[in-house]
Amino acid sequence: MALADHAAVVCRPIKLHPMRVEKSSLIDPELLSLVEESQAFYARRRPGQGPRSLGELTQAREAAPAPAECVPAPSVETVSAGKRDVRVRIHTPVGQPSEGVLLEIHTGGFYLGSAAGSDIRNRRLVDALGVAVVSVDYRLAPEDPWPAAPDDCETAALWLAEHAETRFGTSRLAMCGFSAGSTLAAVTLLRLRDRGMHAFGGAVLQCGTYDLSAQTPAGRIIRNEYFLAAYAGDAPDRSNPDISPVFADLKGLPPILMVIGENDILYEDNLAMATRLLVAGVELDLRAYPASPHAFTAHPTSMAQAALEGIDKWLRDRLALEG
Repeated sequence: MALADHAAVVCRPIKLHPMRVEKSSLIDPELLSLVEESQAFYARRRPGQGPRSLGELTQAREAAPAPAECVPAPSVETVSAGKRDVRVRIHTPVGQPSEGVLLEIHTGGFYLGSAAGSDIRNRRLVDALGVAVVSVDYRLAPEDPWPAAPDDCETAALWLAEHAETRFGTSRLAMCGFSAGSTLAAVTLLRLRDRGMHAFGGAVLQCGTYDLSAQTPAGRIIRNEYFLAAYAGDAPDRSNPDISPVFADLKGLPPILMVIGENDILYEDNLAMATRLLVAGVELDLRAYPASPHAFTAHPTSMAQAALEGIDKWLRDRLALEG
């Protein structure tokens, strides 16, 4: 090519159209009408404080009220998978077959709570969706630190994957986690994927914590919380994906609905996890709720009701796609 030919080459700049992601885009504008009510509710409510020592953790357990009873009461059983056993509470529809089965993993910061504490919420799901709910009574820290809790949740998931069809008449499975339960749900899904199992068609993760190592900016916000040390125990590396799933290879997970309050201390951690899920190609529905703190869906507000109705619809749609 002659020099003149070189001179004729014109390098045209590529016109780029900027993509803007704003905080407001994560929130349904219809929710804004509920903000004033939520603000008034939380203005009268003192924010919770996690335990700062083993003594305070013990006091929190002693002060916790007994779980409310639901009607009908669930069955309590011990189920097995491989060489492990775990206790579960099973809620089923009355007078009709189960349309699907939810594996529920309860809240409590890894150190508090029980499957019985979810009875009322789980019975509501049974009645609203016509599904069975299996809730895991996983072992608690610090008496049984990691990996005890994820081992128990994996055991329940493996049992359900093997026996759902014969026990409940359906293979439509989904998973639900709340706070620490969402962390355990994410880890359980990763363990199943690593086994080559894809029995669960989706998962709802409410206000989970995904970096327990305090190595990310989002994780460092809660780096002084005692429950992190109680749960991780002697683990040499808390960025282990089995502890902090934000560090995992997230490819191959089923569709996920993430629900988080805009005022939750874990808000940034959830955004970080959501970003990594999207990069991994996971089908993700992220829903942020304004004027809402941690665990807001357990509170009697219209905002919580809107979130619960959205969760119900997502689960109904997701389970309808399976089978």
